Amino acid sequence: MNGKFLTAVALAIALAGCAAMREEAAHRKENLLAAAGFRMKPADTPEKLARAEAMPQLKMVARSGPGGQVGYTYADVKGCKCVYAGNAANYAEYRRLALQQQAAEAQVEAAEANEAAAMDWGWWGPW
Repeated sequence: MNGKFLTAVALAIALAGCAAMREEAAHRKENLLAAAGFRMKPADTPEKLARAEAMPQLKMVARSGPGGQVGYTYADVKGCKCVYAGNAANYAEYRRLALQQQAAEAQVEAAEANEAAAMDWGWWGPW
């Protein structure tokens, strides 16, 4: 029984960690969406909340609009209780910003790896 309890606790901690990582990723994505000009529409009525809940969550969805124009939506009912909406220009800017952020993160990782490799700890290691 004790082993099962510890396994359950470890699983709960792992799932909480995964959920926290998903929330952080969603928050970063929402910041990029706002910077790209997407409009945040709160799901502040039962009707709006029901429509937002029916949408795919934490996924960018392209939709055809009037006049053949494409619109993009991103729903986050658990986080901000909102839907981000934008047009093709907003989506292009979002993609540009996301690629720029990925490149910056890769540069930081490479710099950290180079710094770690440059340290000569000798026989004793890092202590």
